[in-house]
Amino acid sequence: MKTIGLIGGMSWASTVEYYRILNQMAKERLGGLHSARVILYSVDFAEIEPTMREDRWDDAATMLTGAARSLHAAGADLLLLCTNSFHKVAGQIERATPLPFLHIADACGQAITARRLKKIGLLGTRFTMEQDILNSRLQQKFGLEVIVPDAAERDTVHRIIFDELILNKILPQSKAAYLEVMDSLRKRGAEGIILGCTEIGLLIQQQDLALPVFDTTPLHCRAAMEMALAGEAVPAQVSRR
Repeated sequence: MKTIGLIGGMSWASTVEYYRILNQMAKERLGGLHSARVILYSVDFAEIEPTMREDRWDDAATMLTGAARSLHAAGADLLLLCTNSFHKVAGQIERATPLPFLHIADACGQAITARRLKKIGLLGTRFTMEQDILNSRLQQKFGLEVIVPDAAERDTVHRIIFDELILNKILPQSKAAYLEVMDSLRKRGAEGIILGCTEIGLLIQQQDLALPVFDTTPLHCRAAMEMALAGEAVPAQVSRR
């Protein structure tokens, strides 16, 4: 099994999910006492968050490429950036080391096209919804039409992420607000919804709505586990789910 390098801490609540899901997937694929080989570099979110809010993406890139190089030096075989918004600097991170970098939009786009969907709603931070972080890659590489909530709805989605989900606060009224936003996207023609912030899956799951949900966190983890286990012999008694 290859060693997965995680650049996390954005936020710690969703990074915990990456670690949990990767280990669960390793157990499901390999059985027995197997767990994932993982190296985590967890940044201090209070230090990196202002670079996003103040549009200082070069500073964000400096911090995250440093994390990537540290993971390379520590022995990681592939890299994941455990956040959607900071994929704004994915190109710089990818160029910082020779390691494979698994872009979160690719994992999501592959899952959407496998369902033969064309028009997709995107939820995330204000930065992800309003800036070109995932949209153009999903459009150009996978032929998807991406739509986002209106301005007031974007404010609601963003506020709940930063005031609640990043702090691991899960409130029923916030789930209701998100469901209203997603229903609005459905009425505008969305055939599915991308949970394009790694914390949203803490609040919204597939059973909460009829439209297909594409949660970037487990999709990213699945792509990483596939790469980590490429060429590995999977025990015959273990399901290849």
